[in-house]
Amino acid sequence: MGTKGTVMMAKKTDNLFGTSRFVLSEQRELYLQMKEDDKLVPMPIFEQDEMESFQYVLRDTDREDYPVTVSWWKPVKGELGTTCTMWGGVK
Repeated sequence: MGTKGTVMMAKKTDNLFGTSRFVLSEQRELYLQMKEDDKLVPMPIFEQDEMESFQYVLRDTDREDYPVTVSWWKPVKGELGTTCTMWGGVK
């Protein structure tokens, strides 16, 4: 008695440029821009207690001299943007 394996097949749209022979640079650029736009996220909304917690952690890392990871939202297109992250100490 044999076991059945799962075979996953890629859709043609997964690799749009691998299936076509000729692609204009403008088409490729537009496609790549659309893929980048898919990664954008809306600005996060924080409650007052979350903001106070952030402030406490930042003050504490300065006082106790330990590193912290900080993430922030950066606008890119209208109400959508990207999240950036940085690690280090607060002075």
